[in-house]
Amino acid sequence: MSEAKYKRVLLKLSGEALAGNDKTGINIEVVGAICDKIKEVVEMGVEVAIVVGGGNFWRGRRNGEQMEKTTADYMGMLATAMNALALQDAIESRGIYTRVQTAIEMREIAEPFIKRKAIKHLGRGRVVIFACGTGHPFFSTDTGAALRAAEIEADAILLGKAIDAVYSADPKLDPTAVKYDEITYQEVLNKDYEVKIVGYAATDKNSGFQVELPKELKAYFKNENGPHITVSIGEVDGIKGKAYETGLLHFNEIKEPFMISGRLGYYIYGKGKIMDNTVFKKKEIDDEISR
Repeated sequence: MSEAKYKRVLLKLSGEALAGNDKTGINIEVVGAICDKIKEVVEMGVEVAIVVGGGNFWRGRRNGEQMEKTTADYMGMLATAMNALALQDAIESRGIYTRVQTAIEMREIAEPFIKRKAIKHLGRGRVVIFACGTGHPFFSTDTGAALRAAEIEADAILLGKAIDAVYSADPKLDPTAVKYDEITYQEVLNKDYEVKIVGYAATDKNSGFQVELPKELKAYFKNENGPHITVSIGEVDGIKGKAYETGLLHFNEIKEPFMISGRLGYYIYGKGKIMDNTVFKKKEIDDEISR
């Protein structure tokens, strides 16, 4: 048997991957095939942790469009717990010990996530299955996978999803989506995007602009008021420059929307440009607008 490249890996499985061609629910044959491969890897001496999604049962953006977003996301977390139990059953039926750890406590069926215990389980040859994502709404299980991988000091994150690679946009929705065989974190951050400024809001503690994103970015933002750019922040709790409830701003429509371009993290509007809106006085945007 060849020597394993990695000592400890985190496998991210989407809920759709467990459904196979059925699209929804759990396809026992597909789950069995996945677990056969997991067993092979464990028997090579590799420590395996798994983060599982819940899209085969529930997707907050799609199924919960008419619901309050946090409720829809918590329902999605419960869906991941069902998938975790299914994986646990299938893996243990193959003679491999497991532990399920959840970001939301449900002690009757799983352990709460504790980093030290997770690492101890892995060191003893158990597969640790992480459920409920990060335990917080507005974050995907992909974010949870990156977080857990960092916490357990995994050597690599392996993705098992219903899509075959990283794309510039969802290829199911955008036929022009570009497939990336390799892309670094810095390359993503350095990519320029153009967004439209469509609204403005201000309180005594914060002010900002509402933006309309290009379609390849829309899926990553769940804020009820839409993504926004914070442009001025007052003093909060004695600290200047501290963001304060930016997601609670109630934006007013700008009569003449305009475009700005820049990178994730901040956007730049051309020097000398003037915005005019009945909601606020004329304001010159000279420099960088921090998001």
